[in-house]
Amino acid sequence: MAKPFVNDRGFIKCPCRRCLNNASHQLEDLESHIFRNGFMFGYNQWIHHGEPATANAGTTVAGPSGGIPETDEMFDVLDDIISEDADEDAVGGPSANDQYDDLFAALRSELHPGVSSFSSLNFLVKLMHLKVLNKWTNKSFDELLKLLKLAFPKIDLVESHYEAKKLMTKMGLGYSSIHVCKNDCALFWKENSLKDTCPVCSESRWKLHSGKRSGKNVPHKVLRYFPVGPRLKRLFATSKTAKLMRWHSTGKSKDNDVMRHPVDGKSWQEFDKRHPQFFGDVRNVRLGLVADGFNPFGNMSLSYSMWPVVLTTYNLPPWICMKAEYLMLSLLIPGPQSPGKDMDVFLRPLIDELKELWVHGLDTHDAASENGVFRMRAALLWTVNDFPARSSLSGWSGQGYRACPTCNEDTPSMRVIGKTAYFGHRRFLPTNHHWRSNLQFDGRTE
Repeated sequence: MAKPFVNDRGFIKCPCRRCLNNASHQLEDLESHIFRNGFMFGYNQWIHHGEPATANAGTTVAGPSGGIPETDEMFDVLDDIISEDADEDAVGGPSANDQYDDLFAALRSELHPGVSSFSSLNFLVKLMHLKVLNKWTNKSFDELLKLLKLAFPKIDLVESHYEAKKLMTKMGLGYSSIHVCKNDCALFWKENSLKDTCPVCSESRWKLHSGKRSGKNVPHKVLRYFPVGPRLKRLFATSKTAKLMRWHSTGKSKDNDVMRHPVDGKSWQEFDKRHPQFFGDVRNVRLGLVADGFNPFGNMSLSYSMWPVVLTTYNLPPWICMKAEYLMLSLLIPGPQSPGKDMDVFLRPLIDELKELWVHGLDTHDAASENGVFRMRAALLWTVNDFPARSSLSGWSGQGYRACPTCNEDTPSMRVIGKTAYFGHRRFLPTNHHWRSNLQFDGRTE
C-alpha cells in the first residue's frame, strides 16, 4: 500500500517508536525499524502512507510533550540529514538514528506548555541564527538563556551556548579544532596530535605562565577546519539542488563566443579532455578556492589578520554559485599575523581531504537519480585572490627580482633608483614594431 508514496529519493517516513514519522528510510529498512523499535502510538490513520487524512486524523507527531505541527521546517532539515546515512542503516544492524536522539527529543518537545507553533529545536536554531547575525558574544547568549529560564520556568531550552553548539554539531554544523605551533611550524594533527611540543622548533604546544603550564591546557593557536565532504553530500540530498549540480552540463551556453560561466572557458574544456573519467559523470564537483585576510575586530589601529578559506561550487549556475548560502567556509586561519609562506601548514587538512575526494571519492546519495548512491569525486580548478594572497597560496614571492608567477626564474627585472623595475614588455608587440629596435630604455633590442 505504501510503495507508491515514496518520495523522489526513494524514501518514505518511518512510523517506528524512534523515528515517529520524522525520519525517512527505504522500504526494505522499515520492517527492521518497526521490528526493533515497535510501532508508534497514536498513528491510527496512515496519512503518510497512502490513507486519506480526515478531520480527526490531525497532522501532528505523537510525542511525550504533545503535538508539534509538521509545518515546522526542522522536519525537512532532519529528513535531509538522516537520509544521507540511511544507506548505512542495514537490516538488523545498528540504527543510523542513534546519534540523532537528542535532535528528535528537541524536535518532538514543545518550547513551552501550550505553545505548539515552535518546537524546542526550531526555536534554538533561530536563536543561534540571531546570535550570528547580530554578533552576540557567547556570554551574552548565556545570559539571555538564563533570563528566558527565569521568566518562563517551564521553557524547554538548553542551559548554555556550549550545549547549543553540541546540539548544532549533530546537524552537520560543527568544525574541528586543530592546535597550531606558536611559530606556525606545524599542526598538532594526525601523527602530531598527542605531542606537547612542536616537532620542528620544539616550542611548547601550550601557553605557559612563569615557565610553567597553567591548570588548564590552553593552546597558542587554534585552526578551525570545516570538513567539505559532508556539505558536498548535502547538496545532493534534495532533488532541487541535486538537479542544479548538473547545470554545468545541461544549462551551459550553446554559443561558443559567449562566456557566462567558467564551463564556457578553455581551461574547463582542457581539464575535461585530460581527465575523461572525471568528466564521465556530470555530478562530480568542480571547486574554486578563495582566500584573503581581514581584521575581524573592525579597528584598523589594531593590527590583526585572520584568513578565511572559502570554497565555491562551479557545478551550480552563475546566479547561484556566488550566493552566500552556497559558499562553504573550509578553514579559519588564526592571526595575529598573516600566514605568509607558512600557508601550506594551515592548508594541510583541506588538501588532504581534497586529495581523498579526487582519488577515492565519497559515496553520496543522489536525490535526483533513480540509481540512488554514486561515487562523488571533486577537483579544485581555480583559486580566486589578489596578488599578495596568490603569493601565499602558491609559495612564489610576489615581490623582488623574480616576482612574476608566469616567468618565474626568467622574470626580466633590474634595480632602478632603489626600486625593482620590470621590463621586457616590448616582446608582446608585433615583430615589425619600431619600438622593438629602440635602444633608449636599456640599450638593447627585443
